[in-house]
Amino acid sequence: MIGSVEKGNGMTSERTRQRMVERLRQAGITDQAVLKAMGSVPRHAFVDEAIASRAYEDSALPIGHGQTISAPYIVARMIELLRQASRPLEKVLEVGTGCGYQAAVLSKLFKEVYSVERIGQLLEKTRSRVWSMRIHNLRLKHTDGTYGLAEAQPFDGIIVAAAPQAIPDSLLEQLAVGGRLVIPVGGTKQQLMVVDRLEEGFSQQMIEAVKFVPLREGSVQ
Repeated sequence: MIGSVEKGNGMTSERTRQRMVERLRQAGITDQAVLKAMGSVPRHAFVDEAIASRAYEDSALPIGHGQTISAPYIVARMIELLRQASRPLEKVLEVGTGCGYQAAVLSKLFKEVYSVERIGQLLEKTRSRVWSMRIHNLRLKHTDGTYGLAEAQPFDGIIVAAAPQAIPDSLLEQLAVGGRLVIPVGGTKQQLMVVDRLEEGFSQQMIEAVKFVPLREGSVQ
């Protein structure tokens, strides 16, 4: 759960968050639990103070190290798709922690959340933020996300916040039967994909065009 954070005013107020939620609803997000989680997580607390006034715009914002925080719509859309798996999901892996915003939203909706990030400096800043918010069901690790997190597999759900050219085999292998993977795939032209693991194999769906930073191999400090 997320503990108390400094109350905002103006562009960071509760009212501003609820306006964001209403825009998400108008854009087609129908999962009430996702909308509630998006409304309860203070997005402005996950970006630099200099751009906090833009936190609730429906746009990606820079978070340093060449990375971005995804637009609210794409966060809500991907989590909504994840929750539409054939069975309830409890244990979820996020690849690409970034500033921790999506991980915080996931922590509101799933019992166990694991998140991996390849950029050590970015993760340390996020770890400090998550600690201050008292999110107790979220575990962070500095590692190469293309390999998933074998030590904690299998996962009921996997959500990826950067785009590989092709879906990494390791993520498919770490997905439990009945589980679901939501991932952007491609280079210049990317598509959001949903992959379900069935008893007999995998089923893929192409959802919509998206634009993410590339999923890079290796980890850096």
